Amino acid sequence: MSRKPAPSPVPSQPVAPAANPELDAMLARALGKSGADAPGLAQTDPDASAAPEASEPEPIDPATQRCGFVAIVGKPNVGKSTLLNALVGQKVSITSRKAQTTRHRITGMRTLGPTQFVFVDTPGFQTRHGNALNRALNKTVLGAVSDVDLILFVVEAGHFNLADAKVLDLLPANVPVMLVANKFDLVHRRGDLAPWLRSMQERHPFAEFVPMSAKHPKDIQRLFAICEKYLPLQPWMHDPDDLTDRSERFMASEMVREKLFRLTGDELPYTSTVVIDKFEEEGALKRIAATIVVEREGHKGMVIGDKGEKLKRIGTEARQELEKLWDCKVYLELWVKVRSGWADDDARVRSFGYE
Repeated sequence: MSRKPAPSPVPSQPVAPAANPELDAMLARALGKSGADAPGLAQTDPDASAAPEASEPEPIDPATQRCGFVAIVGKPNVGKSTLLNALVGQKVSITSRKAQTTRHRITGMRTLGPTQFVFVDTPGFQTRHGNALNRALNKTVLGAVSDVDLILFVVEAGHFNLADAKVLDLLPANVPVMLVANKFDLVHRRGDLAPWLRSMQERHPFAEFVPMSAKHPKDIQRLFAICEKYLPLQPWMHDPDDLTDRSERFMASEMVREKLFRLTGDELPYTSTVVIDKFEEEGALKRIAATIVVEREGHKGMVIGDKGEKLKRIGTEARQELEKLWDCKVYLELWVKVRSGWADDDARVRSFGYE
C-alpha cells in the first residue's frame, strides 16, 4: 500500500481557482442533466422508492452478471452506516450520533438486475486513542480496503479536515476511489460546492464525484448506476435475496448496542460493548440473553438508570426493532457487568469479537 503525506485541512471557505472544464463536466454528470442546468440543487423526492419500480423479473443471463466489493470508508460519524442501510434497503448497520458506533466490518448486499453489489461498511478510522480496541478497529478498516473493486470515500459536502485527510492517506493507489459528498442537500447553492470539489481533485485522483444525500432515494439510485460500471463481469457471490452475511446473533448484539448509545448519549464512554450470552429459537419465538459490558461501576449506574428505567427502555426499544427486522416475537433479557480496562486488553478485546 502506497502512502503519501497527509494533506492539511481545507479552509472552510476556499477561494475559487481558475475554471476547470473537465471538473465542471464531472460535477454536471454527477448531478444529472436537470441538476446541472438548474440554478440551485437538483431536487429529489424523499418519498420515491430507493430501487427501480418492481416488475416481473426476467431471467438473468449468467454471462451478463456483475458482482464486486464496494468499501464504504470515512472518518467516524460521517454517515457511512446510514448510507449502507439506504443502499441495502434495510437496516443492517446500526447508527447513532456517538462516534465509533460501527465497530465491525458489516457486509450488506443488494442485487439489481444483472448486478450484485457487495457493500462493506467499516469503522471510522481512529486517531485519538491507541488502545487495543482502536487498534482492532483500524485493522478492520485497512483490511476492508485492501481487496475491493471500488472505494466510496464519504465526506460531508463542502468540508474536509485532518481526520478526513488521515483516512484518505490510507487508501490504496490501485483501487478506484469515488468521492461521496454526503449531506449535499444542506449546501444551498450548487456553485458554492464547485471550488471545494476542485480542491478535492488536487488531493486525490478520484474516479468520480458524487454529491448526494443518503436520505434521498433518487440519489441512492444514481449511486447504484455510477458504481455498477466499476464492478467486474463475474457470477454473483450470494443469493439475490440475501441482504447481509452477518448472523442473527450478531444483529441482536448490535441492536442492543445501538439503543445503549442512543439512550445514554455522551454520558457513557465509547468503551462499552454487548455480549450475547444465549440465543435460542422456540418456534416463532427467539429468546436472547445479553450482557452490556462497561468499564467502571459509575457507568453501570448510567446504563441501569433510576429504578432500572434506562435499562428497561434499552431492552424494549432493541426488542421492538428486532421483532420488526425478523418478523417474529423476541424475548430479550439484559444484564450489566463491569469489566475494568477491557478496551486496553488485547485478549479481552478479541474475546468480545473484535479481530
